[in-house]
Amino acid sequence: MAASQHAASAQAVQPLSAAAPADVDRLSLDARLAAVEAAMTVRLDEAAVAHEVRTAHISTKPVDLADVITVPLTPTLQPQPQQLPATPVAALLERARVRMEADGWCAGALTDESGAVCLLGAIRKEAGGHSGLEADAASVVLDAIRRRFGDHVESVPSFNDAHGTGRIPLRMLDQAASLADARGL
Repeated sequence: MAASQHAASAQAVQPLSAAAPADVDRLSLDARLAAVEAAMTVRLDEAAVAHEVRTAHISTKPVDLADVITVPLTPTLQPQPQQLPATPVAALLERARVRMEADGWCAGALTDESGAVCLLGAIRKEAGGHSGLEADAASVVLDAIRRRFGDHVESVPSFNDAHGTGRIPLRMLDQAASLADARGL
């Protein structure tokens, strides 16, 4: 916009502060907002021209955005790498948790007719016949349960059967895996 146009528009738009107080009182809210907007537009246009004048001597080289933007324009969620437990018992308990999530949870039996498993059933299936590893895992699960719910819990099967859903038993498998990993089992 030319400087002459700026001067003409600046004279045409009189800021509200320069208007007579009686004139401002007669204006509606919309009219006052329009006047303020027009005054601000003139001031911004003047500032843009002043900036162009001040920076005209600076030579600039156009930047190709392909050189600057090196990531996809549409962000995608990347799954975090899952840390696998470093100890055998912790790894067994993590696998048992995954199995229970996949197969489903049951109470009253190690495995029901649909293939769902209880706490001990998931541990037994994942232990693959290694009875020492299975016993260590069951012991850590019982320790985790007692830490959370108290020493009155008699056994892992009684704890499992006392729940109506698998939500808490799944959480206990997860906590037991963390406990086994911390203990180095």
